[in-house]
Amino acid sequence: MSVLLSDGRVGEPPEPDDSLPLLRLAFRPFFLFGAGFSVIAVLLWASLVTGLNSNLVFGGPLWWHSHEMLFGFVAAIIVGFLLTAVQTWTGQPGIKGASLAGLVLLWLAGRMLLLAPQVAPAWFVSAVDLLFLPTAAFILALPIIRIRQWRNIVFLPILLMMTVANGFFHYSVLNSTASNSAVSASTLMVMLVTILMTVVAGRVTPMFTANGTGTERVPPLAWLENLSPVVMLMALGAAMAPAGVWAAAILAVAALCQGLRVARWRTWVTFATPLVWSLHLAYWAIPAGLALLAIAKLGLGFSHSEALHMLTVGAMGTMILAMISRVSLGHTGRKIIVGHLMAFALAAIFCAALVRVFGSSVGLEYRSMIWLATLLWVIAYGAFIMRYMAILLRPRVDGRSG
Repeated sequence: MSVLLSDGRVGEPPEPDDSLPLLRLAFRPFFLFGAGFSVIAVLLWASLVTGLNSNLVFGGPLWWHSHEMLFGFVAAIIVGFLLTAVQTWTGQPGIKGASLAGLVLLWLAGRMLLLAPQVAPAWFVSAVDLLFLPTAAFILALPIIRIRQWRNIVFLPILLMMTVANGFFHYSVLNSTASNSAVSASTLMVMLVTILMTVVAGRVTPMFTANGTGTERVPPLAWLENLSPVVMLMALGAAMAPAGVWAAAILAVAALCQGLRVARWRTWVTFATPLVWSLHLAYWAIPAGLALLAIAKLGLGFSHSEALHMLTVGAMGTMILAMISRVSLGHTGRKIIVGHLMAFALAAIFCAALVRVFGSSVGLEYRSMIWLATLLWVIAYGAFIMRYMAILLRPRVDGRSG
């Protein structure tokens, strides 16, 4: 029997879904718990690094902070996004219910064990944490392979390479002679996520810009779009290479390529639309971060860590907040519009990046810089939790499953 649907069309009634709303699609638990975990993680890191807290964490404070912001927070959001998007890409049902709960619990187990390493042997802690990304990759692969949608198979090797980076992270703890491998592992993971951002944002930002601002979509330049993944793969190698002119030159070329790409998308038309200008700001942080990495390779005033923080806090932190805000509205049947609270949050997270990267250059004392950047992060992601918790815990407003 046909009925009048919520959007005014006549069609078949939506299939009833009596499962727990939080477990109806992967974006719901991973966006909510990932954002919440990031707030806890940055507060704990700030307390550890400034001497207010002396709790024992796996790998030590610096190792734990680098690992958990990348493989705890960022990996959770990536998995939530990809396992939701694959349903749209393939038309196949996404992971939900008990299977989704099991994947969330696997992720959560890694977080808890790394916070309390004394409860289990180090090899067991590492093994549990290392299982999450390959398990997610397997789940992602099934619908893509089932319908042979090879265009999206690119995300599988990225997830598996992230698993390799995570393995090097844990190897640095399990083998005392390999402590320096954590730096290489963090750089590898940052560059892999950056490549992923250039792929995903390159697909959607021009479309979101046109739709959100009511302007004409900027047509892609074939040579630039083809060049983008090539220079980013080269930049990955250069970022991990020893300091020198060649590494700096490759990173500079990658920065120019990504800068030209985002410049063509006309950032100036987005200023009235928070969910669009925030994506542009996040993408601008990519060429900025690559340029700072080039400068760091030449030893000209910025450190490797500061350059990576432009990519992590500036690009990842801002793009993640913009994307999870957008996806959470769209996939729950709501209008893709945010109010003043989330606009302020999106500005706050980008300011956190500026403080963390340039704070010492303008004379901020280290402890003050860390706490100010932490406060801005907590404001930004705390606002997301306040605004979106009810949305993620409730069914879609149009009665559809998901």
